[in-house]
Amino acid sequence: MAEVNVKRVKSSEIELKDRLVAINRVTKVTKGGRTFSFAAIVVVGDENGVVGYGLGKAKEVTTAVQKGVDDAKKNLIKVPVLKGTIPHEQIGKYSGAKVFLKPAAPGTGVIAGGAMRAVLESVGVKDVLAKSKGSSNPHSVVKATINALLQMKDPYTVAQLRGITLDKVFNG
Repeated sequence: MAEVNVKRVKSSEIELKDRLVAINRVTKVTKGGRTFSFAAIVVVGDENGVVGYGLGKAKEVTTAVQKGVDDAKKNLIKVPVLKGTIPHEQIGKYSGAKVFLKPAAPGTGVIAGGAMRAVLESVGVKDVLAKSKGSSNPHSVVKATINALLQMKDPYTVAQLRGITLDKVFNG
């Protein structure tokens, strides 16, 4: 996993909103009968370029969600968001899931399916075109989307590295 800009963020400094992506009911069969437990995958973000995901497992749904939120707050990353969209096209992969993200014109909205939508909205992206290919497993899709966002290059940094203005980065 080529992580270009892993910028860790402290969860205490920002106001985070959590989104529940999926709940999975898991059954363990013992000699005393069936034991049910829940696994919840949660995405948290400040809708301003910070996002993280977490997995919580517990006997009750609410406890599982709370554990997921706590886990998500432990691994937050910073993502470059430019004028409400992403800086460039990017492909993200995790296990069998592949996601394709493409910047969109203002007013387009978030064109993305379930698990990807939760991640992109938590980041604060307002306009983006996204396509999920391969596995539709929410766990894999969330991780693939995060992987794609991690590979995003900040346009300001690119302009500085090349020694040119920001306009020239986009207009070639």
